[in-house]
Amino acid sequence: MRRAAVYCAIDRADRAAAEMLARSIKGHVGGLKLGLEFFTANGPREVEALQALGLPIFLDLKLHDIPNTVAGAVRAASALGVRYLTVHAAGGRAMLEAAAHAAAASPTPPKLLAITVLTSLDESDLVVQGIVRPVADQVMAMAELALGSGIDGLVCSPLEVEGLRRRFGPAPVLAVPGIRPAGGALGDQKRTRTPSEAQAAGADVLVIGRPISDAADPAGAARAIADELDRAAA
Repeated sequence: MRRAAVYCAIDRADRAAAEMLARSIKGHVGGLKLGLEFFTANGPREVEALQALGLPIFLDLKLHDIPNTVAGAVRAASALGVRYLTVHAAGGRAMLEAAAHAAAASPTPPKLLAITVLTSLDESDLVVQGIVRPVADQVMAMAELALGSGIDGLVCSPLEVEGLRRRFGPAPVLAVPGIRPAGGALGDQKRTRTPSEAQAAGADVLVIGRPISDAADPAGAARAIADELDRAAA
């Protein structure tokens, strides 16, 4: 079994606190996931500052706009040298293709990952949006669209990983939020699994935030998750 990489989600506006957390867990995680809260408060220069610590960056901007606007945003983000960048599959084929072309043209292209269905949503939430098919079917439809448009991988809940691997094989990067250690609080996540369960299903990247960042000992929490994954992969 291949070992999944853990990216710690740093979803906070305080730059100094973010850097302190990143330094404390550096030896126990594979990278940092920076989301909208951090990026809106601090901007691209602070992305580069955290990247200078030596950890790869997963820039989770969930881009969703007209094709030209998204292409421009992808070009700007690519210049930062981040490893992963997210877009919404729901933006449609033209937007996804524009994003893929913009990334490919960059000297430092990130891997583009398409959001399928947010892990905070379940089928009752989809119904409110006018989507009547089950979550798993919606995820598969968004995956088909994204991968067929040149996107490198997908963001999905751990519940959909196994089905996506069966359908698309080992090539797409599968990044999985909604990871909670056994006994951990779910927070606003509705479709969750433990780190080792998600790894066993075929996830490449595990995005883990509050179980690490809100722990009394973030480094210890990150180390415990890393040890769990190592044992499961052995």
